[in-house]
Parts: sequence; structure tokens; C-alpha cells
Amino acid sequence: MIELAPSLLAADLLHLHGEIGKMLENGVTRLHFDVMDAHFVPNLSFGPGLLKAIRLAFPACRLDVHLMMDEPEKYISVFADAGADILTLHREVLPDAEKALRAIKALGVKCGLSIKPGTGEETLFPYLDQIDNLLVMTVEPGFGGQKFMPDELEKIRRLRRAGYRGDIAVDGGVNLENAPEIVKAGANVLVMGTAYFRAEDPAGVARAVREMA
Repeated sequence: MIELAPSLLAADLLHLHGEIGKMLENGVTRLHFDVMDAHFVPNLSFGPGLLKAIRLAFPACRLDVHLMMDEPEKYISVFADAGADILTLHREVLPDAEKALRAIKALGVKCGLSIKPGTGEETLFPYLDQIDNLLVMTVEPGFGGQKFMPDELEKIRRLRRAGYRGDIAVDGGVNLENAPEIVKAGANVLVMGTAYFRAEDPAGVARAVREMA
């Protein structure tokens, strides 16, 4: 099954309750929640307070939290307590990735690792049997609305050839035009920001993703 994970960055933040409510009505239950610290990436975004509010308001929503920040291991329990269902940390900033993954699992949360375009997929190979979610960035992280980098799809092919059978999510410039190519490469989770929340027909986008093989 191919899954859509709309990115909160592109939602109408002044009407967030309505945006998430419509998302759930459209049959989409996975919300991508980017946490940016203005150090690891050149932008600031959301914190645990908002995550907790969403969890309380929408218990059926699966919160897919992407920590784009320095020293993310210090915030594992903070975001787990706030309601994260999935916690994905960047391999680039983890001195001991295995320890961080164990800490996430110990809290009953699914764990994941992410890599930026400049990071090779081989840095993930030692952890493939420990993680639930791999997130491949297809833009430089920090801002929405960037152009998709198709060369990054080769990383997904290599990860599948290496034997990984869990979720592979793709984040960055994903839309219905390039989604078939992304799925063919081996990804099964499509993180869409503007392509979903700012689409003329978000329900149609959700339906088209569900119909992908």
C-alpha cells in the first residue's frame, strides 16, 4: 500500500484544526510534523506543544515526527511524551544512532532515520534491521516548495536491494506527477506539502495516492 503523509509546513496554520479535520475526512491518517531548529537547517518550525495539542484534538491521527535539529537524541522523550507515533532522526547528527534508536523503541514509538541529499545511503546500512521508517530527503531540508531531485531515487533502489523491507518515505518536492517514479523506485510513503494542502482538490490527491500500486 502507498501512503500519503501531508506535511504540516504547507497547511493553513491559522485554520489548522480544520485542515487536519479535512485531511482525516479524506481518509489520510498520517501527518508529517517537521521540527526545525535554525541550526541543522536554516529555518524554525514547530515544537512539542503543538504536537501535544494535535494529539489531544485528533487521537486518530498518526503523528510522524521528523526531527531536523542538532542533538535530537536530547528531545526523544519530549516528543514521545507529546504524542509522536513515529520519530525520525537525521543520521548526520547522531554520534550513536543505535543508542538513539533503542531509546525511541523503549518509549513504545516507531523509530526512523533520515538522510539529506548529500549523505550516502550506505550510512543507513548498519541499522536496517532496527528501524521502522527510512526518510530520504529529495530537497535540501529547511523550506517547503523546492524542486524535487530525481537523482536521489537511486538511494531508495539501493536500500531495497540491501534488503530493507520497512517504510521508505520520500520528502521534498513530491507531487502526483513524480509520485509514480518514486513508488517504482521502492518508496511507499509520499510526504506532500504544497501538493496536498494547497491543491485545488486535496481529496482527489489522497484518492490518487491510494490508487497507486
